[in-house]
Amino acid sequence: MIGDNLSIENVTFESLANEFGTPCYVYSKEMLINEFLEYEKAFESYPKTTICYSVKANSNLSVLNIFNSLGSGFDIVSEGELERIKKVGADPKKVVFSGVAKSDNEIIKALEFGILFFNVESFDELRAIDRVSGQLGVRARISIRVNPDIDPKTHPYISTGLKTSKFGIAIEDSFEAYVEASRMKNIEVVGIDAHIGSQIFDLKPFEDSLERLENLFYQLKDLKINIEFVDIGGGLGIKYKDSDTPPTKQEFASRIIKIMRKIDCNLVLEPGRSLVGNAGFLVTKALYKKTSNEKNFLIVDAGMNDLLRPSLYGAFHKVSRSVKSSGSMESYDIVGPICETGDVIAHDVNLNEVNLGENLVIHSAGAYGSVMSSNYNSRPRVPEVLVSGTKSSLIRKKELIVQLFQNEVILQDE
Repeated sequence: MIGDNLSIENVTFESLANEFGTPCYVYSKEMLINEFLEYEKAFESYPKTTICYSVKANSNLSVLNIFNSLGSGFDIVSEGELERIKKVGADPKKVVFSGVAKSDNEIIKALEFGILFFNVESFDELRAIDRVSGQLGVRARISIRVNPDIDPKTHPYISTGLKTSKFGIAIEDSFEAYVEASRMKNIEVVGIDAHIGSQIFDLKPFEDSLERLENLFYQLKDLKINIEFVDIGGGLGIKYKDSDTPPTKQEFASRIIKIMRKIDCNLVLEPGRSLVGNAGFLVTKALYKKTSNEKNFLIVDAGMNDLLRPSLYGAFHKVSRSVKSSGSMESYDIVGPICETGDVIAHDVNLNEVNLGENLVIHSAGAYGSVMSSNYNSRPRVPEVLVSGTKSSLIRKKELIVQLFQNEVILQDE
C-alpha cells in the first residue's frame, strides 16, 4: 500500500489505470525474479537440476527475457512458443518440447534449433519423430512422457496424470515404448518424463509419481537403456485464496531431491504458474451496478475474453478495491461485458461500496491470464505492463480494433 492506494512494488494501481487504461495486465518484475531465485535456492543442493519455465503460463517476451537472463530453460508446446524463446536468445540445450500434437513442421523447427529433447506422448508421435529425423539425417533426443495414473487431487481440467487423460503414454505401456524407441536408428533415448497436473498442494502425489519413474529407470537400466534426465514437470500450487496454504518450494525440493539422489541423474523441472501466477494482476473499472433477483451485480470492463479462468475452471481470484475505503460493506457478483451468462469474474465478493468509475484489482492473474485471452465479441486484447520499483513499462500494446480485421477477407460478389 502507498497511503490508501493498493500498489505493485512502488507504483499504485490507480496511476497505472490512469496511464495505461483499463482493463490492463500488470506484472511485478521483482516478484518474477524472486520466484525463480527461490526455485534455484531450493534445489541448489542438487546441482544437476535444470529449471525450464513453462512458457504456456505466460508467454510475454519481456517475461521470457527476464527468466532467460536468470539462466532459465524453457518448456514449450508449439512452434509459436519456440519462436518466442528464440527471440529472447534461449539456450537450445535448456529447451524441452512437450505437447500431444507436434506437427512435422514443429519437429523440424525444434531439431534445427537443437533442443535438449522432445517429451514424446504417443507411439504415433515417436514414429513421426523417427521419420522426420531420418529425413533430416539427424538423431532426435527424446524422453517418453509417462502417465503414472496418479491423482493430484486438483481440478479435473488440470489433472494430467490420470489414466483417463489425453497426456502421455500409460505407465504399463511405457516399457514397450522405450524398447521400440531404443531400436530406432534416428532416435536417442535420453529421458523419462511425467507431469501429473497443476495447482497441487499435496506433495505426496509428486513423490508417488517420481517413485514410479524411479522403478522404470531401473527396469530400463537392466535393458542397457541408460537415462540421463528425469523430467518431473511442474504443477506446484500457488495461493489464490487467503486460506490457501501451498507448500514452499523448499518443502517441494526436499521431497524430490531425496529420491533423485538415489537415481543420480539430471533433474528437469517445468514450473509455470508458480513462477508467474502471483506476480500478475488485472486492473478493471466499474462501469455499472444493478440489483436483480436479490443479487448485486457490479459490471466491470474486463470480461471472460480477458480472463478466462473463472468461466473455464470456476477458478477463484481475489478482487480488491484499488483505493481503500471506509464505506458500507456490500456483496457483489462481479461480471463482465461479454454476452454470456458464464462471464462472471467472482461471486459474492464483499467490498466497501464501489462507485461507478472506480478501479478494482484482480489478484493472481499472472498465469493463464493474458495468454488465454481472445477477441470474443470482437474485443481487442488488453495491454500488459511491467513494473520495476517506481518504473512502469508497456510490454504489450493494446490491440487496435483495426488489427482484428487485418487477416480477414471480404469476398466480392461476382
